[in-house]
Amino acid sequence: MAKIIPFKAVRPTRDKVSLLAARSYDSYTSAQVESRLRDNPFSFLHIINPGYKYQKEISGEARYSLVRNRYQEFKEDGIFMQDENPSYYFYRIVNRDGLEFNGVVAAASAQDYEDDIIKKHEDTLEYKEVIFEKYLKTVGFNAEPVLLTYPDHDELAAIIAKVMENRPEYEFTTTYRDTHYLWAVDDADIVAKVSAIFSEMNTLYIADGHHRSASSCLLAKHQNEENKDAKKLESYNYFMSYLIPESDLKIYEFNRLIKDLNGLSKEEFLVQLDAIFRIENRGEEYYKPFKKHHFSMYMDGNFYSLFLRKNNYEINNALDGLDAQILFKTVLKPILGIEDLRNDTRIEYSHGKNDLAYVRNLVDKGEFTVGFGLLAVTTEELKQIANEGLKMPPKSTYIEPKLRSGVTIYEF
Repeated sequence: MAKIIPFKAVRPTRDKVSLLAARSYDSYTSAQVESRLRDNPFSFLHIINPGYKYQKEISGEARYSLVRNRYQEFKEDGIFMQDENPSYYFYRIVNRDGLEFNGVVAAASAQDYEDDIIKKHEDTLEYKEVIFEKYLKTVGFNAEPVLLTYPDHDELAAIIAKVMENRPEYEFTTTYRDTHYLWAVDDADIVAKVSAIFSEMNTLYIADGHHRSASSCLLAKHQNEENKDAKKLESYNYFMSYLIPESDLKIYEFNRLIKDLNGLSKEEFLVQLDAIFRIENRGEEYYKPFKKHHFSMYMDGNFYSLFLRKNNYEINNALDGLDAQILFKTVLKPILGIEDLRNDTRIEYSHGKNDLAYVRNLVDKGEFTVGFGLLAVTTEELKQIANEGLKMPPKSTYIEPKLRSGVTIYEF
């Protein structure tokens, strides 16, 4: 049974939250980072890029200590405050496309992660887990929740909706035109009901944040080995999460862009594809896959539809039936010679919000030779792969909502 608990969040004062909240650091260009650091002294980017204060690039463990220092300075300057009572944080995001996400920011159990109550669908890289564990141990906080999803629950939805009838603690719109709302909930009856509802759930699924959750759990494991004081360990045994119902989850595809044809001519490549797919040249007509095992391909000014010849492909489990895996096993590896999807520099990825016009443009500019469009993974596919203990290929899903750092902070 899932253990999801309230916590005393450190969070910005109401007048500063819109200035402080930041996207994931990797989503900014260097120019965007520079402008925000230069023009906004309250941005959370100042905390995670502490070398800016000295106009110096600082990395590794030296940076971690400075992150901790900058975070403490924000607290000392009254930019952050901490809630007096453990709370659940009901959180709504309405994005620029009109999609709405309603959920709960809370602390999830590291033991539930270890016991597979919290299930995973992506592999993590060990070196990244170790690096981020060191970071967490030094800075002493989580600032970006892991995105978890749970089965739709009418009673919990009603509780959340009722609270959201009241004025939110935060209401702010980002430059991305996403509007965020937060309600801090410490009412004892509501807290008890929400805790009880989550405790009845047998399974939760990680939607986004596999490395963050894995690193948090690695930290909990090592802290438990090193320190037998259970009271001190309590905070380490949890990690901050944003939990939303499955029906709120929005999954986009990741399209593939390949730099060359592995020494093949276009004609030779098409002949090899014909053994696996039924191919139709669509000319300049944009073709987007509309069902499983159908793919779009763009090459040399033409779109192609590729329909899998199922008599030549065997599906033995949920992973075998995943379109990203099919493309890897039938085309990327055997024909194009791409074996390492994470590190091969000949392949790049474009999430589906960029659409196939983006893929076409990059191929037409000569940056890539061929692009493949995929159908988005469904929530049921994600769950089935996790339930079978399997892992998707990298960049199989682009999932919304995308969360902001620094709105709620969980301290260890």
